[in-house]
Amino acid sequence: MLDIRPLRYFLAVVDENGFTAAARRLHVAQPAVSMAIRKLEESLELSLFHRRDRGIELTDEGRTLLLHARRIVQAAEDAELEMRELHGLNRGEVRIGIPSMLGSYYFPPILMAFRHRYPDLQLTVIESGARKIQQMISEGEIDLGVIAGDTPPDDLETHPFLRDQMTVVMPLDHPLASRERIDVADFFGEDLVVFKQGYFHREVLDRLARESGCALRIGFETNLLPLIKQIVRHGFAVTTLLAMVIEEDADLVAKPFAEPVWLDLSIAWRRDGYLSRANRAFVDFLLDNTTEIGTSTD
Repeated sequence: MLDIRPLRYFLAVVDENGFTAAARRLHVAQPAVSMAIRKLEESLELSLFHRRDRGIELTDEGRTLLLHARRIVQAAEDAELEMRELHGLNRGEVRIGIPSMLGSYYFPPILMAFRHRYPDLQLTVIESGARKIQQMISEGEIDLGVIAGDTPPDDLETHPFLRDQMTVVMPLDHPLASRERIDVADFFGEDLVVFKQGYFHREVLDRLARESGCALRIGFETNLLPLIKQIVRHGFAVTTLLAMVIEEDADLVAKPFAEPVWLDLSIAWRRDGYLSRANRAFVDFLLDNTTEIGTSTD
């Protein structure tokens, strides 16, 4: 194994903003972290941190090293993974970030079918917002992630797998429920329950509001889908979701917007990173099976 421990310690101190917190994350004693950083500074003949009473701050030299350290550590981890995988696809881990809406209502059959196909591989699923997922992929915290939009970041490789409509979700007895399609202006005239910033659900709403010149009348803000449905069910607000989310909720109805609002979703990974055999197997499995499990292009 390549000895990049000093750089790992350096990154942990930066990310945790302190030596004690870095030690907890690394599961080592705090003096070991301090000693590693001191030796790194001595070998470079540079100071990497300003030590202050209220914490630490990177020096200019430390900020320069940070750019290289992340690439070096990630490259070393990619190399170690590729060497281990020469033993074959009977071990490995798939770390994937999935937004909660898809994690609850689209991906479960895919994940279970993949696990059945590859029982020796470990699946680790992280639920988060689309923006956070992009960041986690870029920083190597996860290997794969589901992101929204048709203009992905330059540092990510993407492959679209789902195009579906966002719909207006409301109770059956809502005044708008009898309409075949919902005008954006009428939608924004209602109190809304919305996801927090950073989730594709919220980004869709913010974009629609900008384009239509309407304001968001936010009554509730939460990332909990069961709570969102309960709020809508009891008539306190309406929302917009993929229709799949309420397929089993007989007391809720999903109606498309008058001008269809399409959501394009892609599976993404680092463009310059090593995509392991386990992750390649998952990507191939996802793309092979999306049409069967519910991709909508109507």
